[in-house]
Amino acid sequence: MSSTSIALFVSVFLACSVEAVEAVTIVLAAGTARDWKSAGRGVVAGVITLAVIIGAFGPAISHLPISVLCVVVGGLLLVFGLTWLRKAILRASGFKALHDEDKIFQEEIAAARAAGKGAKHGIDDWYAFTLSFKGVLLEGLEVAFIVLTFGTIDHNVGLASLAAVIAVLIVTGAGFALRAPLSRVPENTMKFVVGILLTSFGIFWGAEGSAGASKKWPGDNWAILGIIAFVALVAFVLIEVLKIARRKPVASKTKATSEESAVEELEREYNKLISGIIGFIEFWIDFIVGDDWRIAAGIVASFIITATASASVLIWGTIPLFTAVFLSYSLSRAVKSTR
Repeated sequence: MSSTSIALFVSVFLACSVEAVEAVTIVLAAGTARDWKSAGRGVVAGVITLAVIIGAFGPAISHLPISVLCVVVGGLLLVFGLTWLRKAILRASGFKALHDEDKIFQEEIAAARAAGKGAKHGIDDWYAFTLSFKGVLLEGLEVAFIVLTFGTIDHNVGLASLAAVIAVLIVTGAGFALRAPLSRVPENTMKFVVGILLTSFGIFWGAEGSAGASKKWPGDNWAILGIIAFVALVAFVLIEVLKIARRKPVASKTKATSEESAVEELEREYNKLISGIIGFIEFWIDFIVGDDWRIAAGIVASFIITATASASVLIWGTIPLFTAVFLSYSLSRAVKSTR
């Protein structure tokens, strides 16, 4: 098995495990606090909808020219990976609370119990159905994206699918066997590692696609190991810098971000159709642009420079450098907003 295949399997497995933990937590909350039958139907409906979407758009991905596919997938993976990595760095440095599945589970339970009861379209508990449906569909879309993109570019959809299936089965089986959130899963560490891996693959594929099909990374596929090491080093350096900055006394004030307020509001209004539509649209905006548009803009700029450059150092060095710079800049803005 090649280095890229090993990295692909690990990346897909860890990413899908994280998504599965979040989906299972939502479904468990819907079933425990409301109605298991309705929650189960929501899961089935979510899986069917997901299958239709994959069946409709999945084959189209494989027909894209490889250079176009690399640019599109590389860009999305960079946005996706840097979003996870940015939050993981903030958590590791103490500027953001650690992700707590127990707390999230209890919050989902409280919201579910507070929501009004009502049957719709033959479903005994419409709230439980929609909560499970949305959780499975949104988390499942991210799983499908990771599997299809990684598998198609590496010409190994089977391996990516196997990693995803194993991850989902393990997490789902453990979650429902215990009937509790998987709080012992080191999700914060997993998100940190996945953020590094997705960002690294985004750099690798984005640079190759921007440079053109005739150009390959120095060292070919083995370059991915060097990129992973570079991204990991940048992440650990930023964590230490932020830890030092956090120890400095500053006048701080409590400030809830508009993003957090919006999320809380959507959670309280799950049972309304309009909130589901808004949440679905916001999911895709966040998925494509990320939680900081400046990072997305920097990625586009770095791809353009890579595509137009002739010097080897610019072709292969621009995207990694832009990634480090814009991640640092985005983190500095996030830290300032907390003070």
